[in-house]
Amino acid sequence: MFREWIITVYLAVFQSFYQVFRLCPLKRKTAFIASFGDNILYTVHELEKQTDEPFVIIKTPKCSIHFSRVSSGKVLDLKKPTHWIQAVYHLATSRIIFVDNYFGILAKMNLRPNVLLIQLWHAAGAIKRFGLEDPTFGFRSKHAQQRIRMVYRRFTHVVVGSDEMSAIFRKSFGVSDEAILRCGVPRTDFFFRPIEMKSVELILRRKFPVTSKKKIVLYAPTFRDNETSNSTIPFDVEKFCDVFCDEYVLFLRLHPAITHDFHNRYPGIVYDVSDVTNVNELLVITDILITDYSSIPFEFSILKRPMIFFAYDLAEYRQTRGFWTDYDELVPGPVVTDTEGLIRVMKEGNYDIQRIRDFADQWNQYSTGTSSEKLINLLYK
Repeated sequence: MFREWIITVYLAVFQSFYQVFRLCPLKRKTAFIASFGDNILYTVHELEKQTDEPFVIIKTPKCSIHFSRVSSGKVLDLKKPTHWIQAVYHLATSRIIFVDNYFGILAKMNLRPNVLLIQLWHAAGAIKRFGLEDPTFGFRSKHAQQRIRMVYRRFTHVVVGSDEMSAIFRKSFGVSDEAILRCGVPRTDFFFRPIEMKSVELILRRKFPVTSKKKIVLYAPTFRDNETSNSTIPFDVEKFCDVFCDEYVLFLRLHPAITHDFHNRYPGIVYDVSDVTNVNELLVITDILITDYSSIPFEFSILKRPMIFFAYDLAEYRQTRGFWTDYDELVPGPVVTDTEGLIRVMKEGNYDIQRIRDFADQWNQYSTGTSSEKLINLLYK
């Protein structure tokens, strides 16, 4: 109840500033609100390449992308009060706005006619339900439900990489098919740029020299709500190292709360790579991916490499979050629920690569290497 009150007060303050700035003329200008940032980064680079459109990037505290390679435009940090006020001004006066997550402030943005608000989202596919289809939505207060629906109504367009994701967005956000932009996910362009990928690979292999001698297993679980208070890893690192230390190194991409308390007893075999902010860069050197309900497999499948799904809390997660379809049928790899099962699967090494190819084709239908270019062409040309 207190959290809802804080949100209401914050949004009221935002709205008061927004309404004042809305009196200013609308300008030929684009604003980006970045939470994850990677899709926005690729979109911005293409915008600079194809147009002379002025733009501003509004970074939320969660965003870890620095946008240092952006040659023009302005970057605002919402943690700074003066930047926050400037951000509200730009949101009120921009003709095109991109977002990559759910932002409550959108509920208070009474967009002018002909202003476009494009949802880039932060996942190329979806295993768990979200938005209006999230099982927890019905337990929220009526006021919160109304605010969430209003946020989704602001989206004039939603970018998708496949017809599968289009159907999910229509249910999750309540948008029409006319709002769907079938141009592909901008950040997946990375996987179709061999020179860029090779450059990233060389940098990471210099940072982790052991990767030139051993194969890499990346453990990248989804971030759970309780991880801020639970600093344990549901993965028996000791058993893994005992069996595979001669052949593999284990990369861990963990929640910050876990990283803080993680004590590595296997240096040279186990590495905490959570400081590598762009997970797609880690995927370039990953030989086997271990994950659970994350959206990472949708992009990793483009590389046609093995995946294992370590779903130790599958029954609980199915009940509390829900899946779009049967979990075992959806994911393109063996499902295990404990470390013993994981070790057994890796020892056997029987991965269905054709299933991974089919999965990639299904979920990356429009993500074929020119997604950023197609998006800018659709909106600016």
